Order: sequence, then C-alpha cells, then structure tokens
Amino acid sequence: MRDRMLTADVPLGPFEGTKITVYSAKGKNTRLHVRKECGQLRTANVTTTEVPLNADVVGRFCSGCADWGPRARPTSGLGIFMGALGGLGLLYQLQAYVEPDEDVYWTQGEVRAAAELLRSKRDAADEDDEDDEDDDGRWETRREADELQEQVLSLWRHACGSLHRAQAVIAHFPWLTEWARPKLLAKEGYLETLRAQAALFVEPAGLVVAAAAATLETPPLPADDPAFAVLGNRSQISTGLSTLWRRWQYSAERGWEGPASRAIRRYDLVEGIRSNKKGHTEALEGAARLIQSWEDEARAAAAATDSTPTVWVTARLPEDTEEPSRGDTRDVLDDLDRWTLGVVVTWTVSADWSRRTLTLKVPTLVADRLLASSSALACERGAEAASAEAVPHAQPGSVRPGVFDDTAVFDRQPVTPDHLRALRNFSYAAHQLYIVFSTSGGAEVLPLDAIEKRVAQGWLGVIVAGASDLPESVISPWIKEVGLTPEVHEGPHPGRDSTRQDDRFGADVGLAAGAQVAVRWAQGERAKEQNLRLLAAARGVPDLRSLDTGRSSMMPLAVWEGLLASGPLDLTPFRPPSADRWLSGSSLPLGVLGQAQIYAANADPTFEGKGHSPLCRHTRDRGLAASDDLLTLADLLARDDWDWCSKCGGYAVRRLTDTQLSYYRAAHRLHAIAGQLDDERTHRVPVDPDALLKQLEELADWEPGGHEGCDWDGSWRWREVVRDLRRRAERKRRHTAS
Repeated sequence: MRDRMLTADVPLGPFEGTKITVYSAKGKNTRLHVRKECGQLRTANVTTTEVPLNADVVGRFCSGCADWGPRARPTSGLGIFMGALGGLGLLYQLQAYVEPDEDVYWTQGEVRAAAELLRSKRDAADEDDEDDEDDDGRWETRREADELQEQVLSLWRHACGSLHRAQAVIAHFPWLTEWARPKLLAKEGYLETLRAQAALFVEPAGLVVAAAAATLETPPLPADDPAFAVLGNRSQISTGLSTLWRRWQYSAERGWEGPASRAIRRYDLVEGIRSNKKGHTEALEGAARLIQSWEDEARAAAAATDSTPTVWVTARLPEDTEEPSRGDTRDVLDDLDRWTLGVVVTWTVSADWSRRTLTLKVPTLVADRLLASSSALACERGAEAASAEAVPHAQPGSVRPGVFDDTAVFDRQPVTPDHLRALRNFSYAAHQLYIVFSTSGGAEVLPLDAIEKRVAQGWLGVIVAGASDLPESVISPWIKEVGLTPEVHEGPHPGRDSTRQDDRFGADVGLAAGAQVAVRWAQGERAKEQNLRLLAAARGVPDLRSLDTGRSSMMPLAVWEGLLASGPLDLTPFRPPSADRWLSGSSLPLGVLGQAQIYAANADPTFEGKGHSPLCRHTRDRGLAASDDLLTLADLLARDDWDWCSKCGGYAVRRLTDTQLSYYRAAHRLHAIAGQLDDERTHRVPVDPDALLKQLEELADWEPGGHEGCDWDGSWRWREVVRDLRRRAERKRRHTAS
C-alpha cells in the first residue's frame, strides 16, 4: 500500500503558521491528532490546543491523521491545499507509476515478442484470409499477446493521467515544485519506458493509412451488380452499400491494424439475411471485393504522400469533464479514440501534462487529419523551436490565504479562473452556493458555475463565504428549532389545510414549513445541515432562476421544495364579488402579497401545452430552470385564461415571508367574516355579532412589520372593507337585540 501521509518535509508555503486545532493526551511530546474521535487517541483526558501549522507539528501527527492532514473547512485555502495533497492527491500520485508493479510486470523481451507476433499475424492475414491459428495452440498465444498489448497501453494511459494530476496540483501550489522535482523525474522516466513499450504495438504505416482512409470520398457504388440482388430492389441495394461504406470507413480511420481487422465488415451487408438463402454467398463475396478495393484506394492515397514525420504540431488534450474531488478517476487520455492514442504514443516529442499540451512531429497526412476540426485534439501547426519547454506559459494563480474564506473580508483577494479550478478539483464541497461581492453587483448569492462564467468574462469580485461557511452560532440553533417544530404537511392546495380561523391556516406555504420540507427526506444529520445551509443562502436571492446551473446535484430537490410551495393559492379574498358564491371575493387589496413570486414552466396560455409547476412530476427535471417563467400574484389575478396542469396546479409560489403569511391569514379571516355577514346567502348560520366586531377590531389594526403607523399599499381599501363590515355587524347586533 502506498504511503499517503503528510510528512514534515512537505513544504507548506503560505499556509505555514496557519492556526489549527489539535487534540492530544496530556504530555509534552505526545502525538497530535486533528480529530477528537481519532482511534489512536486513547485517553479520557483530551487536551484541545490551537497551534501554528509547521513542520514540527506535522511531524507529531499520528499516522491516521497524517493521511489527510489538519482539518480545515473544505472551501478555505488550507482545506483546498490539504484536499490536493491527501487521499488520491499529490502525495499518492508522486509514489504511483514510478517503477514496474511487482504484481503486474512484464519484461522488455516479452513485450517485443508479443508485438512481433501480432504484426506477423496481421501481415499473414492480409496476404491470406484463411485462419489456422487454432493449430498447435497458436490461438492461445495470440490471445495472450492481445492481452499484453491492451495491458501495456492501459498502463501507459494511467501513468500519463497520474503525471498530469501530479503536475496540475503543483501548478496550483508552486512552492511544491523543487520538493517534488526528483519524484516527477522518476515518474517521467517510467512513463517514457511505458511509451516506448506501447509504441512497439503500434504500426506507424497503419496510422498513415487510417488518415488516408478518413480523407476518401464516397466512391461509386455498384447498385446494379447482380451479386447484390439478394438485398432487394435497387434502392435497398444502394442503401445497404452506403451503410457498408460508412461502417468500413469508420473502422478504417480509427485504428492502425491492417485490412484483416476490417474484413469482417463484409458480413454487415447481409445482416438479417439467412445464410442458406440464394444469393447470400454472392453478396458476401461482392462485399469482400468492394472492401478490398477501398483498402487498396486507402493504401494508394497513403503511398502517394511522404510518410516521414516532418510536420510539427502542437496539440492540446480535451479539458476535464469529470471532477477528481467528487471521486471521478478518468485519465487525461480517456477521451481519445484508438487512432489518436496511436499517434500520441508514436510521435510525441515532448509533453507538458500539467497544461495538457503535447508537441508532435508527424507525417503530412496525419497532420492534416489532426488539424481538421473533427480531431479529438485541439491542434495547430508549430515549429521545432516551439517545444513545451521553449514557450513561456503564464503560471496559474496559486491558492493562498486571502482568496477564500480564511481571512478577514477586508483582506480578501479577487478570485480568478485558476482559483475556481482549484476549488472545483480539490474540494469535495465545491458545489454549493456562495456569497460574493463586487462593485458591479454588490452582495449576491451565486452557484459556482455562475461565478466561473462571470470571471471568464472579466468580472472582478471576491468570495465572501460559501453556504458551508455560514456562522455555526446562527445555523445550529435553527437546525435544533426545525427538528423540534411539529411538521406541517403540505396538502394538494397550499394555504387551505385548515379553517381560516385556525392559527395554522396557510402555514404550509410559509418559511417554517419550507425548512421542515428541506430536511424531511434527508439521510443523516450532515445531509440535513447541508440542505438547511443551502436553503438559508438561497432565501435572499431576488430571482431563484439564477440558481439554475444544470447540475441537479448542487441544489437537491428537497431544497427547491423548501424554497417553493407547489399548488394553487386560495386567492378568493382578492377577487371581485360575483354571482358564484364559491368564487365570489371581497376585492381585498393584494398589499404585501402583490409581489409574491410565482414560478411556472410554459405559463403563457397562448403557447401550446399546459403550464406546470417546476416541482411537477410531469416535468423532465424537477427544480427551477433558467427558462422558467416568473410571475407575481398580481399577474395571476390580472387575467383568467391561464391553462394550468390539473395535477400540480400549474405553478409554484415562493414561500411566503412571515409578513406575507400574516396578511394572507388576515385577508382570509376578513373574507370569512364578510361571508358570515352576507344576508343573501341561502344557507346562513347563526353568528355572534359581538365576536365578529372583536375580530374586526383586531383586523383593523393589521400592519406589515416595519411599517407601523404608515400607509401601506392597499391600506385605504383594507380599512374601507373593515369599516363596511363593522357597520353591517352593528346592524345585525341591533337587529338581534330587537
């Protein structure tokens, strides 16, 4: 097992002296532990100490704690640095692929013999298509040679990936360069040994022929040849031959093996036709002749050009689509097809793996194909002098204290693309919401993808804190409060779960219910805390659509449900009176509810299809998308031709603030009183005018929080309705008394 321990000789750079918390037994020279629950800390009297991080402290770490180094918040500078070193990071990679593995090992002679065997078999097959490899166990020998070829190529790819990952870490933390140099030289030496072994299996002439095959135009196809009559009519024959050509060319341009490896393509032409059907054999022979003619044409095209490697090409490997911090282990060459791998292993002159840049010297035909837009590599012509060592490159911005949340905000430094790349690659908590500040946008809450896009466009700003960095003194009491609060169950119609006079009426669309929903299905305390931290960070975002990044894992569905309540609100109190007693309203003002946000997919009724809530099960991805529509409750009441989904209600409302929920309840109470005082109702129930007057007295004094004693939007209409209901209640009391 390779040693992944952080040792005292590892340079700490600008992080040396950073205060860390350690635990130990009592004693002057006892081992230090970064986790209080460390299995090697066997004492009941644990001492907690804050010490500066330095070589002496690292040297006293126990072996278990040294595997990952000191504990730090994963989105702080020190946390990112430790994430880059520990686990499968730099300390592991510097010890991997530096010498042959004793469990998987082969000699240079075995590799050379296997390569010669495969080449001789291919040459023999090209001359004679008869296969007699079963004689005298030769088939088993060929199988072993094939396996060795794939093992050598695979090991070379993994070694390239390991060197790339090691150099990429050092590029972000340049103070490690001198310390890691001897280990990198050992890796580079072993990588060159593997490359030379892998090159023995690759035929340069075959790569040139493959490049020539890729340039061939579709030849005339003999659709009138009677040999292909078994395929059907002329149109069917033409379609079959066109498919055969495409499949052959696809095979020919993606490898270096000879024609024998593609001869089997002739069976594609008679696919689905019984072998005993008349004309089957003739069609198969005709397909073989066609394939051989195409092979001859490709060879002729290759022979017409100089196969000597004379063209210098600078190639850049595809960027990472996977993230090492999330357990992705794809190698740097995994996105390349077999032909491109053969080119790289055969004609690479120098490589800068940290920048994913290769310098190649290739034949003309190969260069033309690499420079074509269809190549997997981003290539451009270069000169011999433009090698990886000769061309100056800008060093990536190193991660240091002051970039992320590990210093005072006043001293925070602007974030760069390199800083964000290090955060994404080396921190397991990178995908979350961040509070950022810039002079152009002020304080904002953004996901990592949105920050990266802005920085790429020249945005100048700092990361203040991530959701995981929100103060524990505020988050912990809230987590306990959410756990103790009785759960509010959302019904099919939010805001209508209980009677209008009930204090719990409308609670299912409030903020407290949103917090409960966010943790309802979370597995484990850590997941609950993560959801609540994301919820807290997102609650202040003006437009929730800005949180859409196309990464469903960044915002769990439970957090979206904590931000939004699906289903239609009961807006009857705010509608005008009508003849329909079920829909007749009281014309109450929307007031503080007027700007409450409504989110829907396909809200415009003039478009085909119904509108859906972002949380509707009929939508492809549950959660808000940047393309969803944003409305307000005022927009909702402005028209009556909405075409909503009957299952989800058509939209989701952003959970109401305490002030909005208070007004929503007050409006429903006032509307209920109006219904009780309506003498035109056919089924009236006895009412207590004194009780109604007392309720009206309470409702008359309703004011939004922070606006006490001031007029608020709709306050005049609210008071007018209350005065009218008071008069009606007074008349009913006098009538009852008489």
